[in-house]
Amino acid sequence: MSTATKFTIHEDWTVVILGFLIIGISLFIFLPEVPIFKWTNETDLIANVFQIKNLQIIGLQFIYFLLIGIIGTFLVGKSVRNFILAFPIVYFLTLIALILAGNAKIKALNLEAVIFSLIIGLIIGNLFNLPEWFRSALSTELFVKIGLVLLGSSVIFSDILKAGSLGLIQALVVVLSVWYFAFWLCRKLKIDDELTMMISSAVSICGVSAAIATSGAIKGDSKKLSYVISIVLVTAIPMMIFMPMIAKYFNFPEEVTGAWLGGSIDTSGAVVASGTLVGETALKISTIVKFSQNVLLGIAAFAISIYWTYTHNKSGEVLESKPSLYVIWERFPKFVIGFIGASIVFSFFITPETRETVKESLKNLQGLWFALAFTSIGLETNFKDLLQNNSKKPLITFLIAQLFNIIITLIIAFLLFSK
Repeated sequence: MSTATKFTIHEDWTVVILGFLIIGISLFIFLPEVPIFKWTNETDLIANVFQIKNLQIIGLQFIYFLLIGIIGTFLVGKSVRNFILAFPIVYFLTLIALILAGNAKIKALNLEAVIFSLIIGLIIGNLFNLPEWFRSALSTELFVKIGLVLLGSSVIFSDILKAGSLGLIQALVVVLSVWYFAFWLCRKLKIDDELTMMISSAVSICGVSAAIATSGAIKGDSKKLSYVISIVLVTAIPMMIFMPMIAKYFNFPEEVTGAWLGGSIDTSGAVVASGTLVGETALKISTIVKFSQNVLLGIAAFAISIYWTYTHNKSGEVLESKPSLYVIWERFPKFVIGFIGASIVFSFFITPETRETVKESLKNLQGLWFALAFTSIGLETNFKDLLQNNSKKPLITFLIAQLFNIIITLIIAFLLFSK
C-alpha cells in the first residue's frame, strides 16, 4: 500500500517566500505598528509599555507572527499543531527580553534584546525538563533566516554612494585585512571551521548580523552561534566606553575618532553611543563608516556561501573531483538570494518616501525574528554546551583579532581622515 508523499519546500526557499510575503504585506496591505518597550521606572513601565493601546499592538503582532510561523511550519513539513502550542511560550519569553532590554539603564550599557532572549531561554531550558515535542517545534533556523531576508531591505545602494569614497575604502580595507587575520589566527589555534568563519565575520564586518548571516550561509551550529554572539555583545561594552576616552586623552581629530569607532566597534548601537560621547562630527563619520561595513555583509555572505559549498561538500562526487556548478547550486543557501533580492527591490523599485514609511516597521519585525530565534536557541541549548564550547580558544582568538582590528582601523583612519 503506497503512502502519499507530504508536500514540503526546502527551508531556505520557504524563508525567501515568507520574507517577501512580509515585505509585500508591509508595502501593500498592512503595516504593523511598532510596540513601545522603552521605560525608565515602574511608573513609565505601566504608563507606556503596559498601556492598553500598546498591549493591543503587541497582541496583534503576536497573531501576525503566529500566522507567518504556521505557514512556514507547514511548508517545511513540521508539525503545525506542535508549533501552535509552543510558539506562544517562545513569544512570551521573548517579550520579557524585549521589556528588559527597553529599560533606559540597560540601553545605556548597549545590551541588546537578543542577549536577554538567549539568557532567558537558557535559564528555562536548563531549569525545566522540556518535552521532546516542544523542542522539536522550535523553529530557530526559520526565525533567523526570515530576519536575514528582511535585513536585506535596509541595505540600500544609493546610501552606499552617499557613504562617500573614504568610508567605503576604509570599510573594504578593514574588512578584508581583519577577516583574513582572524581566519589565519583561528587556523593557527586549530579552532573548528564553523567557529572560524563566524568569528572572522563577526569581528571584521558588523558583529551580530555578520555572525548570524555567516552561520546561515554555512548551516552552522546554533550553539556555536550563540557563543560568538555573546562574545561580540559583551566585548562591545568596554570598547564603547574606553575608546572615546582614549581618543580624547590623545587628542585625536574628531573625524579620525569617528572613523576609528565606526570601523572597529562591532554593534551599530555601540557605535552610535560611543560617537555621541565624542561629538557630532565623530557621530556622523562613525555612522557612515559602520554603514559602509554593514553594506559589505551581503557580498560577504555570498562569498562565504560559495567558499563553504565548494570546500565542505563531502559527497562522493566531490571526493572524486571538484564540485560542479550544479552541486554548488544545490548546496548554496538560498536565503542569501532573498537577502540580495530584498536589497535590490528596496534600492531600485521602491521610492525613498515609501522606504522611509516602512523602514521602522520592517526593522522592528526583523529584530523580533532574531530575538525569537535566540530564545529558541537558549531553550534547546544546555549550559554545559555553551560554557565548555571549545575551551577558551575562541574567546582568546576573538580578543586578539579585535585588538588587531582596533590598531589597523586607527592607522587607516589617520591615513584617510586626518587633515
